Amino acid sequence: MSLVSMKEMLAEARQSGKAVGAFNVTNYETAAAVLKAAEAEKEPVVIQLYMRLFDTGKAYDLAGTLQRLAFRAKVPVALHLDHGSTVKQARDALSWGYTSVMYDGSRDPYDENVKWTRFVADYAHALGATCEGEIGHVAQGDETALTDVAEAEAFARETGVDALAVSIGTAHGYYKATPKLDIARCAAIAEAIPGTPLVLHGGSGTPLADVRRAIECGIAKVNIATEFLDTYIKATLKTYQDLNGSFVPPDKLADPIIDECAAHVQRLVRFFAGR
Repeated sequence: MSLVSMKEMLAEARQSGKAVGAFNVTNYETAAAVLKAAEAEKEPVVIQLYMRLFDTGKAYDLAGTLQRLAFRAKVPVALHLDHGSTVKQARDALSWGYTSVMYDGSRDPYDENVKWTRFVADYAHALGATCEGEIGHVAQGDETALTDVAEAEAFARETGVDALAVSIGTAHGYYKATPKLDIARCAAIAEAIPGTPLVLHGGSGTPLADVRRAIECGIAKVNIATEFLDTYIKATLKTYQDLNGSFVPPDKLADPIIDECAAHVQRLVRFFAGR
């Protein structure tokens, strides 16, 4: 199909009561698995890299590979900076060929969050790319701050973001206890900003019944990182153990790992699409 921004795919998903899966990758194998799954389901997909990879240079080195994979894909693919914490990360991502960026100022005071998210959004829009922001705060080893409805409406209006990550009870990483999602809050935010697709961070391990209810209430992008990358690690370890000391060329060794990861992603993509 083509390399695209998130704009059209998220708008269409929200109108259709579906969500696009957004999967964090770290190498060729994880990216190939995501695309294999998306093509099998004939659904658009977001491939995203966590912000630390933009500081180490790994996102720069992977950019060319990801673009080539996207260009030959049979479905729309967006390449996205996840949880960008600096303007430099966003600028770098866009200059390296990523088509979407997130500026996460959710730990900052409201005015600072608005100021820099709007700056990044304007910068991305000038290049034909999209920008995601976050209001409220989805926990990353710290405290959750649930999104206020009025604040979300003001933030979306003042920043012009193309997608808004909201905090409704999820957290990043695996859960120690089953999360309780505030679906009513999600629905109220969606009603307040009908033109802005909502994003659910902390999708790993969140009960799928709750994810479905959130999608029905305006969530158009669901982020999956921990459980997907954990699947990759476990599949890799199992494949090595099954060799029992035998040698297999690394490219062939990777094939069953990609297949197992793709099967995991495919189940999620199908579910997010309401099938």
